[in-house]
Amino acid sequence: MDDVSRKREKLKCCPPGDDGHYSALYCLAHALQQRYVDEEQIDDMNEAITLYRSALELRPVENEDRDRSDTLLGLAYSLSYKYDELGTVDDLEEAITLGREALALRPPGHPGRDVFLHNLASFLWSRFEKQAEVCDMEEAIQLLGAALELCPPGHQHRPLTLSYFIRCLSGRYERQGLLKDLEELVTLRRAELDLYPRGHSDHVASLHNLACDLSRRYAKTAAITDLEESIELHRAALELRPPGDDERSSTLHELTLCLSTRYDKLGMVADLEEAIEFGHAALKLLTQEDSSRGASLHNLACNLRKRFVKQAAMQDLEEAIELLHGALELRPIEHHDRSSSLCELSFCLSHRHDNYGAAEDLEEAVTLGREALELCPLEDPNHGMCLRNLGRNLRKSSAQTAAIHDLEESIELLRRALERHPIGHPDRSSSLYELALCLSLRHDKYGVADGLEEAILLGREALELCPPGNPDRGVILHSLACDLWNKFQYLHQTAAVVRPTSRADLASSLFEFSQHFWDQFQKEFMVTDLDNAVCLATYALELRLPPEDDSVAAWVQRLAEGANSDEPVTPGQAVSNLRALANYHRARFQTQHAIIDLNEAITFYRHMLQTCPAGHSNRASSLHDLAQCLADRFREQPAAADLDEAISLEQEALQLLVRGVPDYHVSRACLTACLQMQFDSQAAMMSSDALGVTHFDVKQVIRNVAFETLKTMPMRLLHTPTGILCNRDAQVSCFMDSAQCKQLEFQCTTCSRDQQMELIRAIISKYFEYIMLSHRWGEGEPLLRDIEGHTIYGMSIKGGFGKLQAFCRIALEWDYLWAWSDTCCIDKDSSSEVQETIGSMFAWYQQSALTIVYLSDVPDTDSLESSKWFTRGWTLQELLAPKSVVFYTKTWSLYRNPTSLNHKTDDVVLEELKKVTGIERRFLTGFSPGLDDARSRLQWASQRTTTRAEDIAYSLFGIFNLHLPVMYGESAENALGRLLAEIVSHSGDISVLDWVGASSPFHSCFPADITSYQILQSSPFHPNTEEQVSATSEGLSSIEVLRNISRSPITVPAAQPQTPLSYASSDVYDFHSLAQVPLARFFGRLLTLPCIAYHVASVQLKRADPSKPSHTYIIQASGLNPLEIALPSKLDDVTRSRGGLYLVRPWHSNLLGPFADLDALTEEQLVSVLWTPFDALLLTQLPHNEYKRIASSTLITAYPVDRASVLNGGIRMFNIV
Repeated sequence: MDDVSRKREKLKCCPPGDDGHYSALYCLAHALQQRYVDEEQIDDMNEAITLYRSALELRPVENEDRDRSDTLLGLAYSLSYKYDELGTVDDLEEAITLGREALALRPPGHPGRDVFLHNLASFLWSRFEKQAEVCDMEEAIQLLGAALELCPPGHQHRPLTLSYFIRCLSGRYERQGLLKDLEELVTLRRAELDLYPRGHSDHVASLHNLACDLSRRYAKTAAITDLEESIELHRAALELRPPGDDERSSTLHELTLCLSTRYDKLGMVADLEEAIEFGHAALKLLTQEDSSRGASLHNLACNLRKRFVKQAAMQDLEEAIELLHGALELRPIEHHDRSSSLCELSFCLSHRHDNYGAAEDLEEAVTLGREALELCPLEDPNHGMCLRNLGRNLRKSSAQTAAIHDLEESIELLRRALERHPIGHPDRSSSLYELALCLSLRHDKYGVADGLEEAILLGREALELCPPGNPDRGVILHSLACDLWNKFQYLHQTAAVVRPTSRADLASSLFEFSQHFWDQFQKEFMVTDLDNAVCLATYALELRLPPEDDSVAAWVQRLAEGANSDEPVTPGQAVSNLRALANYHRARFQTQHAIIDLNEAITFYRHMLQTCPAGHSNRASSLHDLAQCLADRFREQPAAADLDEAISLEQEALQLLVRGVPDYHVSRACLTACLQMQFDSQAAMMSSDALGVTHFDVKQVIRNVAFETLKTMPMRLLHTPTGILCNRDAQVSCFMDSAQCKQLEFQCTTCSRDQQMELIRAIISKYFEYIMLSHRWGEGEPLLRDIEGHTIYGMSIKGGFGKLQAFCRIALEWDYLWAWSDTCCIDKDSSSEVQETIGSMFAWYQQSALTIVYLSDVPDTDSLESSKWFTRGWTLQELLAPKSVVFYTKTWSLYRNPTSLNHKTDDVVLEELKKVTGIERRFLTGFSPGLDDARSRLQWASQRTTTRAEDIAYSLFGIFNLHLPVMYGESAENALGRLLAEIVSHSGDISVLDWVGASSPFHSCFPADITSYQILQSSPFHPNTEEQVSATSEGLSSIEVLRNISRSPITVPAAQPQTPLSYASSDVYDFHSLAQVPLARFFGRLLTLPCIAYHVASVQLKRADPSKPSHTYIIQASGLNPLEIALPSKLDDVTRSRGGLYLVRPWHSNLLGPFADLDALTEEQLVSVLWTPFDALLLTQLPHNEYKRIASSTLITAYPVDRASVLNGGIRMFNIV
């Protein structure tokens, strides 16, 4: 007999008027509804609706069992199902009305409200999908947000609510495109991924979805970190979707898009190669009928075309054309993506025409471009690209056929494309360039003069949008140079002038033009002449740069390196160009007083000086020119560094010049003027009360900041370039003597006081970044006395010396100057230093730039899980504290070759760490020291050991952010007891009392050993009533189970509660005064612990089992079901007989939830929390109103008898020793 039949029989047994009639109606309706979900028989749903309506009539108002709201929700659900089946809008409207009434009966604070919020939201979303009313969408999202707040992590309804919330929010983003929705989507996707760890059936889909939303956010914000993370997530999903998986092709497709996008952004050829490889792989998995085949063909063709542009391999272009023809076959005229494939094919055919010159390719490209433009609506973001590509092809056509109408149409199209590509658009530079080409061509062919001026303006703007290093800059510069040549070619003195074709010849012509304008400026002092000279000389210089140099600075550096070798260097025209450009900028500064020109002049004069090494005939003049500019800048912006450098340069120039020659007198006069300015400046500062950092005190400020920075760092660090151990004085000296410090002093002279301090702190913090070593001690470890005053690189490599040298060498490889090891950087003979080190070590690891973990027992091919490093006490904080950690194997090879310098960002390694340590990923990657979740932190340490027993407690000081005295020689029990007492006293946390094993002599509530905090298995709870068993077996919710239990009488033997006579009334708190209950606290070694107490009425020893090292007792306590406990020692008769035993539930307000309002709790809320199994402590009463905990061999799991036993109790304060 199926469930529906059973429920029908029950309804027959409960006719109208029977007390059970409502329940029978409701249960049968629910069973029919469930069968409809499974079998989709509409008759079942219609009958369920009828039964729900009948049940609703029997509950006109809400009762304490919340029958009406449950029935309203059931009926609304059924009507919603019927709407989904038949599409009758009236059913959906009624479902919404009923959902609103049901929700009103479950106001904030009522259990199960999240379900009612969720369901009403789903009904509203269905109406939104039908009628597109924005108000329905907004209300649905608002309700789902409220439901999610009621479903914190761990809540049984959280996955479903989170999934539906994501669906609705994604729908709103697709319709409105608001960035805030996308930001929230990414956050929710991360939360969803946390719900589905690796191995869960939904893990891969969650990875894929988060990656797609990150990719969408990148498209919106251009934040490269989103794109990087999206790629890594897609890679992780791909690993979990092996060949044969139905969804592998979609992951390949998305990963291809991301890699192609990153190639467009960063230009890394490896990304493009991988995108093509994955594109081919995705295409092989798709059949001809697959709906996504067209997109895969198109995207692969685009990537092949990009590779052709990069590498000029014609086979790539041919394959791209073939793929695009295939894509067009799958994208008929009505297909929304046909225009993009047409545009791309037109682009490829145009490229093939450029290589082979086949006229039919260009004709087809124009035809396809026109069709693409017709199909692409104005609002489409690709409309501008269609305009630009068609305009480009028409320009090429006009160049071949001399058809003026093609050129005019091309100009018109490109102007429209430029409107579609405003400032900031990534395609603006290419549209500017294409339009400039057309205008230039019209000028060359048809003599339209005004077009040339516009072409130059457009070319200059395009060039500004393509900084040095941009692959398009070269062609844009060449085209602009040609237009400038056309404009100024009349300046040539020769009768017949032919426009040069090579870059070198074009550069020479532009430089010649610039010199002409310079001559004109010197005669007439017209600013436009000087501007033309600067512009032409700048472009000429860039045209002269060799292909391997993307900037003037790089070229000069290479030239200077050659000048310092034995090979002779001839500067040639490029160096002349440099000098002229420096002179032009200085002249423009003298004319217009724009400091930017003076800075440019200084830059070019510095370049000139690099090309004139010692012994060069022009060195003295270059020194003088640079000194003059620096002196000019000092006059504009008084910076002592400029004046000091100008004096130094003129002094060197005088050394190179012969007394009496004109240049000597000029340099001497300039030097005298600079020295006078220096004197005047010093005199002015001596009489000034200015508060800024001056040139004379900046060194002291730097030194003070350095010492202040080092206060929070280890007292000694190894200097990795030299291998010398340095104290803080030596560290500061290293910095003060460094090139970084000299550069910092110079930069400070040009800053305000606030800017100076910010700059000083930033540079010093960067300089003193350090690396920490985490390892297991072995034989022959070097101590402080072994290496102090020596360089470690010159020592033996035996034992720990070789390990220390390898560590410092690797730190230097990673470009870190400072390193720390616990073997040699601590003076272990100084108790005060040991105390400070233990108190600071967590913070040192936390602020380190990197922590290197050396696993001496892990071969290159093995897993880190096998290392004993994970069994040591001190290494726990060394794993949790650092933000960046890398693991090295026995041979000092990077473990698993991570893609970044941090194994904490590697998903595979994180899974291994989680497995071997039992620590969740969120703690491994973002741990914060403190007292939160103290029990979990003790559990992490419970399987670890230390050489000195007391160190297991000391190693946890930093993890709990506690500062306690280190007292080597005390017992391990005492050290652990002091730590636990401090945790309880600071936080009131009672979870640290949850342990099993022997008790500590420090305090009976604490364990003797930290191993007592290892993972525990609670004793199984056995319900005492058949209804509880039935409720559980039928899969009812916890709320329904509690409801059924409350309706059933429970018979248990119970004793009357007894209150110890020694307690005053003020020591007991009822449930109406919970806010007044104090937290657990220690006073000396006395623990004052608030508890819900259950007096033990009888204790009976079961038959002893010799095979077990414990004694089992059956205990009857007032208000609790009978239970068994196992004790390591036998209870003496006095303890059992004197009636002083209690089972207690330690109390903390967090038992009711972190946000519970203690002054507004209802009885139902208390019952739902406290009528549950709990881990009890067994206390025995001692004289003087004190108690002692009796340690147990297993957890003591107790269960209150009934509601009355919960509500009639109270909270009592126990003084426990």
